[in-house]
Amino acid sequence: MTTIRDPFVAEVVAGIEEMAIRHGYSVFLANCNADPVREAKVVESFEERRVDGIIVTASRVGALYMSHLSKMNIPIVLINNFQGEFVYSIGIDNLTASRDATAHLVDLGHRRIAYIGDRYGFQSDTDRFGGYRQALERADIPFGPELVAHGDGTPAGGEQAMQEILSLPQRPTAVFCYNDMSALGALRAIRNHHLSVPQDISVVGFDDLFLASYSYPPLTTVRQPKEHMGRVATKIVLKLLSGTSCEFNMKVAGELIIRASTAAPRSE
Repeated sequence: MTTIRDPFVAEVVAGIEEMAIRHGYSVFLANCNADPVREAKVVESFEERRVDGIIVTASRVGALYMSHLSKMNIPIVLINNFQGEFVYSIGIDNLTASRDATAHLVDLGHRRIAYIGDRYGFQSDTDRFGGYRQALERADIPFGPELVAHGDGTPAGGEQAMQEILSLPQRPTAVFCYNDMSALGALRAIRNHHLSVPQDISVVGFDDLFLASYSYPPLTTVRQPKEHMGRVATKIVLKLLSGTSCEFNMKVAGELIIRASTAAPRSE
């Protein structure tokens, strides 16, 4: 995993551990801190320790080390990273969910919509940015590259990215964030600029962490079935260990949860 401190990862791991313990397995955890080289070394060390299977969350290892992974004689399942026919995966349909989230802002009347992404190059960020672009294209809204900034998936990174966007001569009326943690930082940056959410700027997150409904205002976001994905990833490992065939890439739908952080743009 990137870090156990991430609430998203913690909920996924809860699902993994629940299913593993139910079937008599123990779970070893390792952080890679979003470093793809370290991530690959962790996967290799687990193989050397003769573990039964490996689950990697929010991975870049699949994209960078596909040829190596295809030669490993151990079940590997990626969560939120789809990488072809050599590695199994389970994840949310990021493209559709992000398109729906951005379309929600478009339907409210927003035309100048920013995107705060993640600079670490995760597949999930690529897909969510793709959904954002698709929603703009479908609404005939020109894409403005100046409206895109990248954090690091943390509140501090989201705050810094939002500050960059707010420094533009013409600020956006809405922002779609890569995850809820980035959105929390965006909310703080907006308040520090003496602006209001959603009156001045609407904010949408992604994940529906437990704290999203407790933010001020409560955050509109995309709900991921986090524990469910963890359980399914473990089920895939167990099936592979028993010799049972299963799908390579499984996708689950996200659910747009509309709360008080989004509204129609202020009329001029």
